[in-house]
Amino acid sequence: MKLIHRYIVSTLTQSTLFTLLALLGLYGFFDLLGEVPALGTGNYTAGVMAGYVALLMPGHAYELMPLAVLIGGMVAMTQLASSSEYTVIRTSGVTLRQIAATLLKFGLGFAVLTILLGEFLSPWAMQEAERMKLSATHSMVAQEFRSGIWVKDNQNFINVHEMLPDNTLLGVRIYTYDQNFKLVRTRLAEKGTFLKNERSWQLENVKETEIARDHTASSTYPLLKWKSIVEPEILSVLLVVPEQMSALNLLTYIEHLKKNKQQTQRYEIALWSKLFYPLACISMALVALAFTPQQRRHGQLGIKLFAGICLGVSFHFVNRLFGHLGLLYDWNAILSATLPTLSFLLAGIAIIVKQERR
Repeated sequence: MKLIHRYIVSTLTQSTLFTLLALLGLYGFFDLLGEVPALGTGNYTAGVMAGYVALLMPGHAYELMPLAVLIGGMVAMTQLASSSEYTVIRTSGVTLRQIAATLLKFGLGFAVLTILLGEFLSPWAMQEAERMKLSATHSMVAQEFRSGIWVKDNQNFINVHEMLPDNTLLGVRIYTYDQNFKLVRTRLAEKGTFLKNERSWQLENVKETEIARDHTASSTYPLLKWKSIVEPEILSVLLVVPEQMSALNLLTYIEHLKKNKQQTQRYEIALWSKLFYPLACISMALVALAFTPQQRRHGQLGIKLFAGICLGVSFHFVNRLFGHLGLLYDWNAILSATLPTLSFLLAGIAIIVKQERR
């Protein structure tokens, strides 16, 4: 049984990795086409473009892993069925439950790989890719409004006109309000640099205005230290969409938003999706087994394979759709993030149980 187990897992793994490489090649091709119009902007050369697209690959691999597991698993199992190896394995005394356990371990292995990609490699690669492109094209990090980035920190409303890829802030405006939401102080700084050792910002060329009930007082400072919970780790999330952030960064940013009484729905959906997404690899492995023909004479192998691939592609898009619908209609974050994955998992288990009873 151990030899059969290793053989099946080896066949499934090779097919899945080949499928993943094929999908990444397709996505990389379209990424290159999308970046061609930016060529020649600043220092954005063909080499920089190739490096940028290469750094996008871990993020694509994370998104495509369940689809690759399904397609790779179905192709491998169909090949075993078409060559009668699957029939020989079954007639040698290996039950469907034992094969399902093998597929479960195979899916679990790729689930662990998905966790590693989603928590470590993908967020880092995505940030580095954006920094590389922004630095080469001399662009700012984010500009959600014409006035720049807006962040709330306790009683302070902070506006940053530009954020450079090295986390240097340009055009910093800090508006401080009292408990009654009356403006009591403004600070306008030309530049802000983060001091790692002191965990504070050093503002340059600062104009400060204190606003009292009956008068105002203005001061200027060449350098001014500013302590804030808004640190580069918080601002760096602007470089990456929530779906590509690590769970730890999502938790940190959600806590920051809650403290400042801001909307957290999108980030909560992304967090629960991050936690449950690896489970999709296990679901897809079981679905691949559910679509495996029981014998060579079963017929219409190509139709079953095509139907399974369509099912996997539909999961890929339905999973994204539920996230957007949850955000649009304010659904429960856990339900929006987990319903597609759990539905596919239960469907795969139900089909396998039905086959076992035959």
